[in-house]
Amino acid sequence: MFITLERCLKVEPSCFKGDNLPVERVSWHDAQEFCERLSRQTRRKYRLPSEAEWEYACRAQTSTPFHFGKIITPNLANYCGHNENIHTFYYQQTIEVGSFPANAFGLCDMHGLVWEWCADYEHEDYQGAPLDGSVWLNDGNEEYRILRGGSWDSSPNCCRSASRFSEMASVTDSRFGFRVVCTLM
Repeated sequence: MFITLERCLKVEPSCFKGDNLPVERVSWHDAQEFCERLSRQTRRKYRLPSEAEWEYACRAQTSTPFHFGKIITPNLANYCGHNENIHTFYYQQTIEVGSFPANAFGLCDMHGLVWEWCADYEHEDYQGAPLDGSVWLNDGNEEYRILRGGSWDSSPNCCRSASRFSEMASVTDSRFGFRVVCTLM
């Protein structure tokens, strides 16, 4: 398991303020610390999802690029829907969590809104990934962690269920947030 030193966490790290907006501008290390504190306080195990768990949750038993189908539109997710040739809407920031329809698992905002940290080390591809969907922590780059889902400032392609990229675990950005998993053990 991950054991981190108690980090100083900002009370309000987000660039965009509002009671129902997602937390953003948190590093992977901040997200890990939050999970550990929440686990201690509730006596339940909270953690970041593995990359495989994140994609499974996002797809919600679909095989299309997005849980709602083949095409993303600004009325289905918060992403950079701006196009000079087409008049579309672009919020240019995060918006309230749950503003768009949930997937078949009841999860909202899996496409766009904020890139979500996963627990896995950076790997170029899935060769050698755990077959059980667990966190992949060997033979990769420990300094870089995986982000999934796209953000309010992402192109449509970056918001696909399979889209992924990595960043240094210490980086904070107004496009980076996280989602937690509660283990039922």
